[in-house]
Amino acid sequence: MTQVDARVSVVVLTHERPQELEHTLRRLDALPQRPALVVVDNAASPAAEEVVRRFPGAQYVPCPGNPGAAGRNAGVERVRTPYVAFCDDDTWWEPGALARAADVLDAHPRLGVLNAQVLVGPQDRPDPACERMHTSPLDSRGLPGPRLVGFMAGAVVMRVRAFREAGGYERRFHLGAEEGLLGQDLMAAGWDLAFVPAVRTHHHPSPARDRRARQLVTTRNRFWLAWLRLPWRLAWHETRKVWRDGRAQGVLGPALRAALAGLPWALARRRVLPPAVVEMIVAVHGGPPPARQRLHVAQGVQR
Repeated sequence: MTQVDARVSVVVLTHERPQELEHTLRRLDALPQRPALVVVDNAASPAAEEVVRRFPGAQYVPCPGNPGAAGRNAGVERVRTPYVAFCDDDTWWEPGALARAADVLDAHPRLGVLNAQVLVGPQDRPDPACERMHTSPLDSRGLPGPRLVGFMAGAVVMRVRAFREAGGYERRFHLGAEEGLLGQDLMAAGWDLAFVPAVRTHHHPSPARDRRARQLVTTRNRFWLAWLRLPWRLAWHETRKVWRDGRAQGVLGPALRAALAGLPWALARRRVLPPAVVEMIVAVHGGPPPARQRLHVAQGVQR
């Protein structure tokens, strides 16, 4: 039975994967709630535009030059509903998930980000990142699930107001740990992030991806993230951790050079997070030993 739910729109991010895009749009177009669909095409390929034209209810948003994750900002500009669900061209929301997410957001007005349970591949294996979310050490009282300090960019339903208040995705980050900066800015603005496993999305990873390029950009962005938002002592701790990870992955040299080239930009835009947000990040990800001994698990940022 079709029953339009006017609370949620879906923004789909795609880049040169028309076959995956068509499969995802067929899944989304068949949802009983008939959400508004906005397809953001990074690099604006004719093949993707042709696919979108086969779905009369979908808006096509071309993004020349491929802005990466920031293409989602252009999608949210077209959204007229209070909530927006994100997915990539190889993920899709299962029937009932978006209505359930909207109900949860209706009931929790301070919840800015709802991270769904991600089921991977034909076997519907739980994504390991979601399994870690289940064990969040943060105080989750008053929330519909475990409190988070981060989220998965293509598996969330957000409050549009929160997304816009935080400024959306940073264009310089392109793709790779881009949700880290947005998540921190959302928490700094007083919004909660939570994992709600009853809301489910499916991910069939596309083979059309450059793993090494993604590792390089992710490593660069993790350097920037530390320098942009963390207190200097914790930023130094995180820089050393990223250095070790980048070296183990074989991308440290180019990633560090790219990060240092952007250091003046990062320092000019540096804005240290509130102490309560820093405490939550250290509780989840660790920090310098003395800081770890002092901290207690934060109970969230009060609006």
